[in-house]
Amino acid sequence: MKILEIAALENWYKSNFQNKLSGRRILFEDIAPLLKNLKSGEFEKSALGYSEKNIPICKVKIGSGAKRILVWSQMHGNESTGTKAMFDLFQFFENPEMFQEESQRILDNCTIWFVPMLNPDGSAAFTRVNANHIDLNRDAVAIKAKESKLLRAVLEEFNPHFCFNLHDQRTIFNVEGTKNPATISFLAPSEDLERTLTKGRKETMSVIVEMNAFLEKIIPGHIGRYTDEFYPTATGDNFQKRGHNTILIEAGHYYDDYERDVVRKFNFYALLQGILSIADNATYTNYKPYFSIPNNDKKCFDIIYRNVKVSEDSFVDIAYQYNYIVRNNELVLEKEEVTRGDLKGFVGHEEKDFKKKSLKSI
Repeated sequence: MKILEIAALENWYKSNFQNKLSGRRILFEDIAPLLKNLKSGEFEKSALGYSEKNIPICKVKIGSGAKRILVWSQMHGNESTGTKAMFDLFQFFENPEMFQEESQRILDNCTIWFVPMLNPDGSAAFTRVNANHIDLNRDAVAIKAKESKLLRAVLEEFNPHFCFNLHDQRTIFNVEGTKNPATISFLAPSEDLERTLTKGRKETMSVIVEMNAFLEKIIPGHIGRYTDEFYPTATGDNFQKRGHNTILIEAGHYYDDYERDVVRKFNFYALLQGILSIADNATYTNYKPYFSIPNNDKKCFDIIYRNVKVSEDSFVDIAYQYNYIVRNNELVLEKEEVTRGDLKGFVGHEEKDFKKKSLKSI
């Protein structure tokens, strides 16, 4: 197992990450100039087609090796952390500095196609679905959406050995058995209801094992395993079933990072280590440690107010979640009460003890 040198990569990242992208709402207009400025000698850029609202959907190609890797982000428009990480990866290939050897191994051994923003209409509205209210990640069988048709055409033309499907997960997830937020979660999708350990799933798991080993050195105890329940219409499950090993990276919450501008770094690290693992390995058989990655659990809320007085002799905990709303073309956060009662088994990313006083008294 070849693991990237952590201190050197941390130093590289501070000076080289793509600082023109930040925040949760990433639009096509944000990435368009960055795509235009990618070095033509290293990157091949083209338009795959257009979204339902006629926004371009672009492809970037790099490398010339025999191992074919497909990476896409923002099939859910409101899940942009992977997009930021992808542009950090472009920075890595443009300016690898002390990682010249690792960069060259990837480029020599792999051909990588990137689709940085599959759902630009959903990105503008900050919604999971496309302009016709279709969830692209549940459209792998019907293939009704224009964006789904484009992704399937890419899959059939390129015939990738490995895919990286980049998503964000909600702040509700913690690492099972801990109070830690599930900052990055991995999934090797199932191919059937029985969750059969096929050769392809084992290969997918073996790459995840190396990604997890690297992240555990940086954010130990903050990496989870997303449920492998089989979804018959899901993209990852169907691509895996068709023989394209598909790795889901779910970017989650980190402390005080609702913009996910810290998590993007961990997402980038995972993506880079995963691609390097594919480039360096001839076989992918070390899958068993995958099952040692703790499951995701759902024990988190954005805010918990503890010991709130609601009547003369009644005290409860009150939990809130943030909703993201586009208002006047700006993304704003609004908190909403989601439950109240005895929440001792739960953790708030922010907590406040009211010490048996009412909400109105503070």
